[in-house]
Amino acid sequence: MPGTPEHPAEAAPARVGYGALLRTPGAWTFLTPAFAARLPYAMLSLGILLLIRDTHGSYGTAGTAAAVSAVAQALIGPQTGRLADRFGQTAVLVPTVAVHAVSVGALIALALGHAPVWGLYLATAAAGASVPQIGAMARTRWVAKLSADGAPPAKLNTAFAFESVTDEFTFVIGPVLAAAIASAVNPATGLITEAALTVAGGLAFAAQRRTAPAPHVPVPGERRVSALASPGVRLLAGVFLGVGSVFGGMQVSVTAFTEAAGQPGANGTVYGIFAGGSMLAGVLYGMVAWRRAARHRLLASYALLVVGCSTLWAMPNLVSLTIAGLFCGLAIAPTLITGYTLVETLVEDGAKTEAFTWLTGAIGLGLAVGAMVAGQLIDGHGPSAGFLVPVAGTGLGLITLVALRGLLVPPVAAGATGAAGTPSKVVAGSPERSAAPQLVGAAKG
Repeated sequence: MPGTPEHPAEAAPARVGYGALLRTPGAWTFLTPAFAARLPYAMLSLGILLLIRDTHGSYGTAGTAAAVSAVAQALIGPQTGRLADRFGQTAVLVPTVAVHAVSVGALIALALGHAPVWGLYLATAAAGASVPQIGAMARTRWVAKLSADGAPPAKLNTAFAFESVTDEFTFVIGPVLAAAIASAVNPATGLITEAALTVAGGLAFAAQRRTAPAPHVPVPGERRVSALASPGVRLLAGVFLGVGSVFGGMQVSVTAFTEAAGQPGANGTVYGIFAGGSMLAGVLYGMVAWRRAARHRLLASYALLVVGCSTLWAMPNLVSLTIAGLFCGLAIAPTLITGYTLVETLVEDGAKTEAFTWLTGAIGLGLAVGAMVAGQLIDGHGPSAGFLVPVAGTGLGLITLVALRGLLVPPVAAGATGAAGTPSKVVAGSPERSAAPQLVGAAKG
C-alpha cells in the first residue's frame, strides 16, 4: 500500500521555472558569452556554402565543402570534449578558437584566389574541426554547478531545456544573419563575422573559470574514462543521427520545394516555423515536472517525431508543408532535451563533456549525410522526394531505440537507492557523490 514502509509514497517532483534557473549564482557569467560563441555554429555551414558558390560558381562544390566541414566537426568535436574533460575547458578553448580563426581566414583567401577544390576541402575540414564545443561545455557547467549546489532533479532538466531552446534559437538566427551579411556586403564578410564571434565569445567563455568544472586528473593506474565505453552513449549517438537527418533533409528539401513553387523567398519562413515549433515545445517541456522515466519520454517523443516526419513528403503546397513542418518541429526539442538528460547519467564525471559532444557531433553528421542524400533524391525524383530522408532516418532510429532501450538504464552502485526505493547512479571517484543521486533523478523522472 502507498505510504507503508514496504511501499513508500512517492513525492511529487518539484517544478523549477526558468526564472529560478537563471537566478542561479554565476549562471549569467557563462551564459552570455556562450550564446555569442555558439551563434557561429549555425553560421559556418551556410557561410561556406555562400562563399564557395560565389567564387567557384558550383552548388555541388559548395555543398560538398559544407558537408566536409560538418563531418570534420562531428568527428573531431568529441575529441575536443575529451581534452576539455582531461585538461579543463580554458586550456582547450583558447587554442581551438585560434585555430578556427586561422582556418576560416585561410578558407576565405583560398576561395577568393580561386584555389583548387582540394584546397578548399582541406580548409573547410580544418574550420569545422576547430569549432569550439560551447554547447556541450555549457551543459557540463550546469551539471557541475547544480551538483555542487545540491539542486533538485527538476532543475537540471530545466537547464537542459534552456540549452536546447538556445541551440534552436541560434539555428534560426545564425543562418539569417549569415545570409543578411552576405547579401548586404559579400559572402567573405559573413565568414569573417562568424570567426570574430567565435573568437570573442569563445575567449570570454574561457575566461569564466569559476563556473568551469574541475579537470578530471587520472590517478596512476586508473583506466582512462571514455564516453563511448558506455553502450547507452553509443545508442544515443546513433539515434541522434536520425535527428540530424531531419535538419539536413528539411534544409535542402524546403529550399527545393519553395523554388519549385515559385516562392524561393519563403524558404526562411517555412524553416523558421519548423524551428519555432521546436523552440516552443522546448520551452514548455522544460516547465513540466515529469514523473515518467526519461528513457520512456525519449521513446514517446522520438515516436512522435517519426509521425511528424512521415507526412512531409505528401504535402501538396507551401501552406500544408508549413503546418506539417510545425508539427514535426514540436517533437525535436523534447527529444534533444531528454537525450542530453539521459547521457549525463550514463558516464562518469571525467567524460561528460565528451559525451555531450558525441550527441552534438552525431546531429551534425546526420545533418551532413541527410542533406547530401536529400539532394540526390531531389535531383532524381523532385522536391518532395527529399522529405523521405527525415522519415527514413528517424524510422531507423526509432527501431534501434526500441530494440536496445535497455541500454539507457544508468549503472548503479551497490546499495544506492533513490527516494522512491529505486537504484540511483553514484559514480565512483566523483567529487559530487552526495549530489549525484539528486541529479540522476532528472533522468528517472
